[in-house]
Amino acid sequence: MSNIKFKGSPIEVSGVIPNVGDKAEDFTFVKDDLSESSLADFEGKGKVIMALPSLDTGICMKQTRVFNEDLQKRDDVVGLVISKDLPFAMKRFCGSEGLDTIINGSDFRYNDFGSQYNLEMISGPLKGLFARVILVLDKNNVITYKEEVDDITHEPNYEKAIEAINALS
Repeated sequence: MSNIKFKGSPIEVSGVIPNVGDKAEDFTFVKDDLSESSLADFEGKGKVIMALPSLDTGICMKQTRVFNEDLQKRDDVVGLVISKDLPFAMKRFCGSEGLDTIINGSDFRYNDFGSQYNLEMISGPLKGLFARVILVLDKNNVITYKEEVDDITHEPNYEKAIEAINALS
């Protein structure tokens, strides 16, 4: 059971979120150019999956900026921002901010990510969106770091996540 909250009030997610040591399941998502992609398309690279409620909120925007900046220096790790935002909105935000390192992944079409990773909030005012969770995967898609951000309105621990990314090299 998750201990995630929204403004201090507990929320439920759709199931058990994968843990460190688990192999990450493949999932299909829609990129901001409306093409489809999957985790398998990034075989042989480390991955940072940034699940978040919506790029239309300040904390999600900041989180995306921070990880985009860190990942600019790397060619062996790909960053995937996964939400239920429409690809158009994701592209508009990242384009206006000059964020071109991370890859936007919308789960609006198939809900593969939501159903396989159990990050969909099933209670609270953001019901139907994803909880804020960071997963770092090695090149074999084994989860090496996981942060379930304690409250949706809080930022992730960037320092610890970046340490986990650095450990992939």
